[in-house]
Amino acid sequence: MQTILITGAAQGIGLATARLFVQRGWRVLGLDSRAEKLADAVREAGFEPIVCDLADAAAIEKAAASVKTLDALVNNAATSANSDPRTLALSEWERVLSVNLTAPFLLSRLLADRLEASRGSIVNIASTRALMSEPHTEAYSASKGALLSLTHAMAMSLSPVRVNAVSPGWIEHADYGSLRTIDHDFHPAGRVGRAEDVAEMVWYLVGDKAGFITAQNFVVDGGVTKKMIYPE
Repeated sequence: MQTILITGAAQGIGLATARLFVQRGWRVLGLDSRAEKLADAVREAGFEPIVCDLADAAAIEKAAASVKTLDALVNNAATSANSDPRTLALSEWERVLSVNLTAPFLLSRLLADRLEASRGSIVNIASTRALMSEPHTEAYSASKGALLSLTHAMAMSLSPVRVNAVSPGWIEHADYGSLRTIDHDFHPAGRVGRAEDVAEMVWYLVGDKAGFITAQNFVVDGGVTKKMIYPE
């Protein structure tokens, strides 16, 4: 049985990805810092939990040491700090970079030997905020832009381990039914994204059919980043 480690597995994209891989016969290790929320997700999806604060390098090292074999790593966990850059606390900036960028780097290098042994794969979950912006997202956008650069750099350094990124756009995982028609129509694909859309992309990238794909970024946003928008 193949093994995958997914961070941020308690909700959203992480939970959807964990659920998908469990359903398709993988052993899933789901990592999250929120013990109670993670326990709820485990009851729902049936994966093995690892509680870990990804802002704590020592905790990351301990979590990685508990993983004996590995075929795929999904660096999905993220946090944000939506504040005016003129007043954003340095501690908030540093926490966002720690969770969104440093943790994927640490996990990737700590687990590299296990992934090399299995000729495995890493998928980093970035964001369309790495490619386009809105106000007060500096820390998050910077972390995700850097994660794309880390992706292709690690693909070279860890070869033949394949390293790719997925950049989701609007992915609604709270209350999809409450979305308005205008929300769906804004997307060239005709609808807002679901967490399962990203999970399916991860499934493809981890699999053998993507064996010649590495160092790439895949935008899963319903076409929005390619849409020309003019004032009305």
